[in-house]
Amino acid sequence: MLDGKLYNPADPQLTAMRERAGDLCTRYNALPRGDHEARAAVLDELLPGHGENLDVMGPIFFDYGVHTTVGDRVFMNFNFTVLDCAPVTIGDDVLFGPNVSLLPPMHPMRWQDRNVRRAPDGSYYDYEYGRSIVIGSNCWFGGNVTVLGGVTIGEGCVIGAGAVVTRDIPPHSVAVGNPARVIRQITEADASALQDYAR
Repeated sequence: MLDGKLYNPADPQLTAMRERAGDLCTRYNALPRGDHEARAAVLDELLPGHGENLDVMGPIFFDYGVHTTVGDRVFMNFNFTVLDCAPVTIGDDVLFGPNVSLLPPMHPMRWQDRNVRRAPDGSYYDYEYGRSIVIGSNCWFGGNVTVLGGVTIGEGCVIGAGAVVTRDIPPHSVAVGNPARVIRQITEADASALQDYAR
């Protein structure tokens, strides 16, 4: 699965891992926001590869959790969803707005290959494959952004609200739309514009 090859998600080991992650997400989502110690303990179990000062609003939804690596000082707003059947790597100082989804799973294009089928033991399964997602440090994602599998987003990017990212975004870019396209680079002029605004 982690190598991006076709796999059976109904495999008992994978099913147990997803159920564990689902239970941890449910626990996290039910905890009061002020219970920082209990929430941190759940995140440590769900996301053992996270850095320092992870700030997660919740609710959250992870398929596995253990296949997601998160850097330092990352903020995840409401309804953060990661279907990490392939590795998901998030750099330092990344800000996610509400309803952001990182979606590595892929399905075969032909329905003959994609549809659910019956195994000799009577159980049902389908074939999937996953493609990794890599997000560089210092990125900001607006609300309702979707990132598809196989995408690398360079450091320092801003992804506009509602964007659907289907291909790589170069560093220090502003990307918007569906499918997301780069509309400009972030430059030193953006620093002076902020200073003017702050006056």
